[in-house]
Amino acid sequence: MKVLLLRHGETPGNRRRAYIGSTDEPLSPQGREQAQAVAVPPVERVYGSPMLRCRQTAEILFPGAEYHPVPDLRECDFGAFEGKSYEELKDDPAYRSWIDSGGEGEIPEGESAPAFRRRCTEAFASLVEDAAGRGLSSCAVVCHGGSIMAILAHYSGEGDFYRWQVKNAAGYFILWEESAWREEKRVKVLGPFPPAPK
Repeated sequence: MKVLLLRHGETPGNRRRAYIGSTDEPLSPQGREQAQAVAVPPVERVYGSPMLRCRQTAEILFPGAEYHPVPDLRECDFGAFEGKSYEELKDDPAYRSWIDSGGEGEIPEGESAPAFRRRCTEAFASLVEDAAGRGLSSCAVVCHGGSIMAILAHYSGEGDFYRWQVKNAAGYFILWEESAWREEKRVKVLGPFPPAPK
C-alpha cells in the first residue's frame, strides 16, 4: 500500500515562525496557494489530523473526498511556548533549557516529546491497519510537521527525528508492506513529495 504523508499548508503562525501546536489556526492565504499549487496522485482514502489547517489542506488537495480524522495525529501541545516565536522566547530560562535539551526536555504546561511521539506513532499504526483491513492500495495522511517527523523517525529505520523535517504542503511517499510491518514494524520511504525535478 502506498501512503502519501503530507504536511498542511502554511498558517499565519508558521509565517511568524511561531510554535503552533494546539492552536487551531486556519490556513493563511499563502497556505491556500501552496496547497493549490500541488498536484497529488489519486488515493482511495484520506486520513488526517482533526486540526482546521489539515482539514482545509485536504479539502483543497482532495476535493470531494471524505476526510477521516485521527485525533492523535494532532501536533504537539507547546504549552507555555504556544503561539510564540524564538525571538519572543529566547530569554525565557524554561525555553533555553528546552532548546538545550534538543527538544527532549519538559515544556511547561505542555506535552513531553516522548508522549507526543508515542501517540503519533500509535495513531499511524492504527490508521495503516485500518487501511490495510479495507484492502486499500493507496491512502493519504494530512497532518503536521512534527507528526510526520515522529512517524518516520520511528518506522523508517532512520531514527533521527530532525532528519525528517518537511516544508508546508510537502511530505513523503512511503510504502507499507504487510510482511515488513508484521516482522519489523517498518515502512519504506520511497521519496519526497512533491518529487524532486529530474
